Parts: sequence; structure tokens; C-alpha cells
Amino acid sequence: MSTIAPAPVHVVEAESTPTPKRRRRRGRVRWGMWITLAVIAFFGFAPAYWLLRTSLTPDHLVFQFPPSLLPSEITFDHYATVFGNPEIFGYLRNSIIVSVITAVLSVVVSMYMGFAFSKYRFGGRKSLMYFVLSSQMFPQALLLVTLYLVFAQFGLLNTYLALILSFTTFTLPLCVWMLKGFFDALPDDLIEAARIDGASPWRIFHSVILPLAAPGLVAAGLFAFVRGWNDFIFALTLAGPDRQTLPPGLVNTFISEASTSWPALMAASLIVSVPVCIAFILLQRFLVGGITAGAVKG
Repeated sequence: MSTIAPAPVHVVEAESTPTPKRRRRRGRVRWGMWITLAVIAFFGFAPAYWLLRTSLTPDHLVFQFPPSLLPSEITFDHYATVFGNPEIFGYLRNSIIVSVITAVLSVVVSMYMGFAFSKYRFGGRKSLMYFVLSSQMFPQALLLVTLYLVFAQFGLLNTYLALILSFTTFTLPLCVWMLKGFFDALPDDLIEAARIDGASPWRIFHSVILPLAAPGLVAAGLFAFVRGWNDFIFALTLAGPDRQTLPPGLVNTFISEASTSWPALMAASLIVSVPVCIAFILLQRFLVGGITAGAVKG
């Protein structure tokens, strides 16, 4: 009578428990990470906190020594001063007009350029790509005199158009490269399938590619918007008092040769930062997707 040999039994060794030395090493790494994050958070939020603190501090306590982290007195008079100044709302209107048009124009131009650089092959393509990128190597202030003379020759000084053209000029290179990287991540099979279905190149781009490129378009538009919103030197030089945006407008309003109202300036700066912060909060999902999508080829 034959016997059946028993099946081999595989013994799984239990995972060895971490030694005290390993636990201490993991604890030090964890504490190091938390300390690093705390330092980064401090450098990120300390200026914003001091901005808020100064805006709530009465004038006679702004320069007290030693300074205190919490104001001994709180006042909202500086915010009332900002909201009661009609010039601030004029600067706000100018900033919105210039920033929105700059963002739209930058996205419209860069999406066509980025798609052409990504999906089409033509003579001088790489040279032209690096030529567009090389424009970022020149300091923007270096071109201010040239732009001033050109705009003065064409009668464009003290107009919205001068600010929009100058801002768009400097935002286009980065927007083009950002969208090119996004278009590179889109597979060419989508374009080939649309061509087989009889779609024209214009239809392929607007009906197939652009809906997929929405995160990249939002990221490029947000970058251009912030560029137009934060600019100081071009808005101060190329625009007159009626067309100046918030950065130079706030400086001219609260800083003079005789005195400087730092608390009111801090209150105004805090107020005008709110729209940009809200835009980042609402569009951060698209912003992160648009910036990182081009880093990985699809």
C-alpha cells in the first residue's frame, strides 16, 4: 500500500521587530522632518503675520522697542482709511483690467505656439524654441528704457495697452514652455485618431486637444495674471496716475517725502493680496496638474 508524502510546509518567519537603535533612528528622522517643516512654515507665514500685526497697530506703537509679537492695542482705523480712499479702487480697477487681459492674451498666444513646438516638425524649430526661452535671460529692467522709447514713439504711454504689451512680452516665454511640456505629455494617437475621423487640424486642436489641456491653460493663465498683478517698475514708468496699478499706486498714496503711513500701507497690501490668494485656493488643483503634467511623458 503506497503512502502519499506530505506536502512541504513553508515556514514564514515573522518580521523581526525593530531594534531600539532602529527606533531611535526613525524617531530622529521624524523629528528632523517636523523641525524642517516648522522652519519653512515660519519663513513662509512670519511676513504675513507681521503684515497683519502692523496693519492693526496704532501709529504711535508701530516703532516701539522692543517689538512685541502681539499688539498691546488694536485698531481698525487703517482699514477704514484704505476703504475710504477712492484712489485705491481706481488702482484696483486698473490692476484687474491689465491682469485679466494679460492672462487671456498670454494663454491665447502661448497655446498655439506651444502646440506648434510640441507636435509639428519644421526647419529651425529648436533654434526658435531656444530663442524664445533666451528672452528670459535678459533683466526686464534693462529693456525698460527701450520699451519706453518705443511706446513714446507710437503714443502708447500712459495707456492700458502699454502695460498689457509689456507684461505679455515677459510672460509669453515661460507660458509657451509650460504648455509645450503639457502638450508633449498628450499622446499623438489622439491626433491620428481624429485625423482618421476626418477632423481638420483646427478642429483637432480646439475640440480634442484644448479640453485635455485645461489644467495647463489655467496654470499659464494664473502665472500671467500674477505677473501683471504684482509688477511695479513697468506700471510705475509706463503708466500715468490714471492708469497705474496697485503696486505703484499704493506706494504713491502712502509713502511720501515727509512721512510714511506704514500701518495703512500694510492694511492696503493685505487687502489687495486677498484676490490672488483666493485665485490660488480655487485653482490650485488645476495649477498643480498643469505644472506637473508636462514633467511625465504620457
